Amino acid sequence: MKILYLDLFSGIAGDMFIAALLDLGVDAKKLERELKKLKLGGYHLHISRGQKSAIAGVKFDVHLAHDHDHQHGHAHEHSHDAGHHHEHGHGHTHLRSLKFSATPSAPHGHHHDDQRNFSEIKKLIADSNLSAWVKQKSVAVFQRIAEAEGKIHGQPAEAVHFHEVGAVDSIVDIVGAAIALEQLGKPRVLASPVVEGTGWIRCAHGRFPVPAPATLAILGARKIPVSQCEEPHELVTPTGAALLAEYVESFGTMENLVAEKIGFGLGTRNNETRPNVLRAVFGSQSKIQSPKSKTRNAGQTSTALDWGTDRIAVLETNLDDCAGEILGSFVETALVAGALDVFHTPIQMKKNRPGVLLTVLCAETDADKFSELLLRETTAFGVRKTIAERRKLRREFAGVKTAFGKVTVKIGRLGGKVVQAAPEFESAKKLAAQKKVPVKLIYEAAMRAAQSLKR
Repeated sequence: MKILYLDLFSGIAGDMFIAALLDLGVDAKKLERELKKLKLGGYHLHISRGQKSAIAGVKFDVHLAHDHDHQHGHAHEHSHDAGHHHEHGHGHTHLRSLKFSATPSAPHGHHHDDQRNFSEIKKLIADSNLSAWVKQKSVAVFQRIAEAEGKIHGQPAEAVHFHEVGAVDSIVDIVGAAIALEQLGKPRVLASPVVEGTGWIRCAHGRFPVPAPATLAILGARKIPVSQCEEPHELVTPTGAALLAEYVESFGTMENLVAEKIGFGLGTRNNETRPNVLRAVFGSQSKIQSPKSKTRNAGQTSTALDWGTDRIAVLETNLDDCAGEILGSFVETALVAGALDVFHTPIQMKKNRPGVLLTVLCAETDADKFSELLLRETTAFGVRKTIAERRKLRREFAGVKTAFGKVTVKIGRLGGKVVQAAPEFESAKKLAAQKKVPVKLIYEAAMRAAQSLKR
């Protein structure tokens, strides 16, 4: 499987991430076509080649329709929360305040489209024709920001109103990042240790030290260590931090990495101590093992564990008055509707009443759909939602030969090795019907054949 390694010696921002992937070969026209599926107007993309500290790379900018008086860039994403704003940007100084307002007196006529809450952003993404993976990952990145902002302001994530981070250019950054990674084939993403600058940022209520509150909260929630360097500017933006938290499996030095392509995403500011550049290395890991294991950062996963990761919604409700037939019907309906899993567990409720815990696992973007289904199709008066991170084996399917014929088996790999192999029941059932033998015989024969795949 291909690897994308992010060299964070000069931090990361959303625009620099997309720029680096464009330099690796992501098709800019295809990226633009996919972004149009959001039906989000009022902007155009500007992609150009340039240099930063004599390093040639790509510069990616989103120009808003109402920004005619200056080079816009991507400073909007650098707000560390919904009510504060930075005035310095990641790579340049803005000529105006970045806090959006729906009032007529707002500078440059900003309107409500620049001020969205988390639910509106989720709906915008869910209603698009983007792929399921892009939708899921985009919402997951925004979820991380919303949770961080909510903690800072003492609000639930759903109640957080985004200003800069919810603005058009940052929606483009976050959704565009998922589109670009999908174009690259959804590689494993690894990164160097996170390096942040020092100094202060100007906020609506005064100055605040770097890292910005949201940046630190996002990294901390994922247990990602961060170290500061002597650069007297913000290097990691909240959006950049959320991209790292969602996509990067582990943080550390390069290990047996064969660089096939190298991309450079350019910032705008001229840093004092290092080029304002994000280096992205695309390639694969050599099978040669290091003579010594590398020391890992605390809380991070070894790069040998190439499991897949994603975020799912866990929906639960306690029921003591729902007929078994209704539960059975709901399970079937939810699975047909695309739930990842549905099950009910016997529990003891108040006054020692017997009941069931009904649980639905689904994609994070489908949480509202299945919450509504639970409330409509069962006797539930409420639904609890939890967002969980999953660790998954890399999966593939293969056919194994048995005395009765070929059966499909599901294979799970970890570190390139097969650690799980199990027959697909429907495949065994179909062959049993053809051969007119008990399905148990087919399944047991396929299981024995599947075990030979482990090595």
